[in-house]
Amino acid sequence: MALRKLTIERAIPTPDSFEPEQLRGAAATVNEILRQLWPNIQWLEAYVANDKTFRVYLANDESVILKHAMLDALRPRRAKSAK
Repeated sequence: MALRKLTIERAIPTPDSFEPEQLRGAAATVNEILRQLWPNIQWLEAYVANDKTFRVYLANDESVILKHAMLDALRPRRAKSAK
């Protein structure tokens, strides 16, 4: 099955309120989740805007993205196809 480009949108506290160690810990958690779900998901990029993050992935379908999101501490607002 071909991978599709999908995004996850999450609401987060103000990003500048995180300490560097918290950010490193969050990144380590996400990387471990990606290892568990490989090869059905690949992280491409992420954006932070005010109180939201947007992560862009290649994945088989939305269910893989939602599984990844539910394993992460930050619950998603939505997952959808990227254009």
